[in-house]
Amino acid sequence: MGTAGAGKSVVGAALADALGARFVEGDGFHPAANVALMAAGTPLTDENRAGWLAALAAQLRSASEREEGIVLSCSALKRSYRDLLRAGDATIQFIFLHGDATLLRSRLEARSSHFMPASLLESQFAILEAPTPDEQAWRLDVSESPEQIVSDIILRIRGMSQESAP
Repeated sequence: MGTAGAGKSVVGAALADALGARFVEGDGFHPAANVALMAAGTPLTDENRAGWLAALAAQLRSASEREEGIVLSCSALKRSYRDLLRAGDATIQFIFLHGDATLLRSRLEARSSHFMPASLLESQFAILEAPTPDEQAWRLDVSESPEQIVSDIILRIRGMSQESAP
């Protein structure tokens, strides 16, 4: 999770590959109307995001029911959005990819194949509710390379596995 430009897709795909899990690109679930709004520089509202979040929660629910590993990229900017995703799978582990607005803007300005313009970054920061300690999200700085971020996540996962071993 995180704002645009945080590397959610790159890190998520690499993490899924490292874990042998399925990767779900959250942006692929936006309805055409949402994509059109964002492409036009219009920030999405909670109402715009509701169906999208429900579709992502359904992906999580389905993977959980099948006991399938899944890595999902999603901005999940507000706690209420994360709560909707938790309704799909209460065991979800959020990884908050955060970074300096200047770095994120430069990344957005450098990419050409995405509908999300750099002009919307400010609106994302305006509504961002960083996960609180009770959410137990892992916070990782995106100034690190995607490879380093994935390595850090794998180490944390291994640490969790060792803690739960008898």
